[in-house]
Amino acid sequence: MNTNLWKTHASGQGYVEEQVMAWRRRYAFGPLWEEFDDFMAEMETQFNDMLEELATTKALPGKEMRARVLPALRGEFRVDVKEHDDEVIVAADLPGVERDDVSIELLDPRTLRIAFFRQAETKEEAEGYYVRERTYGSMDRVVKLPSEVTEEGATATFKNGVLEARLKKTAIEMKKKIPIE
Repeated sequence: MNTNLWKTHASGQGYVEEQVMAWRRRYAFGPLWEEFDDFMAEMETQFNDMLEELATTKALPGKEMRARVLPALRGEFRVDVKEHDDEVIVAADLPGVERDDVSIELLDPRTLRIAFFRQAETKEEAEGYYVRERTYGSMDRVVKLPSEVTEEGATATFKNGVLEARLKKTAIEMKKKIPIE
């Protein structure tokens, strides 16, 4: 939980008040991970606010920058999950990634892991300068699925930087009454 505090200290011209942000535990014996998640959400909110302020300047487009920057900062890429009658469809945007650098794995009936390695190099030459940039790295994301699925009959395609996986739902057994003797 963030708390805004005011700190007063002496300066050459008298007393000065400053606003200071502090993080305090909400519950002394509660789960620390929940509070850490709250703390991270607050940091993301402040980062969004900062980018919104940048949007008013002509130097950086805030919303476009936030849409590109935040998933990368969190180590994520965009994923859409759709549930249909007999299958779950997962689509992931992986621009600049080659098909052979992508792996997809069903960790359990409700959890899918998508991973990839990306390596790119750009060169730009003009009169008076030369720029060569190299980027590389790996990312992975674990996606929770809305229903239990099986790898049997699952298919995956990769076209124009979009991965689409179609996973068949598992049959749910109906509950049966047990007679009492």
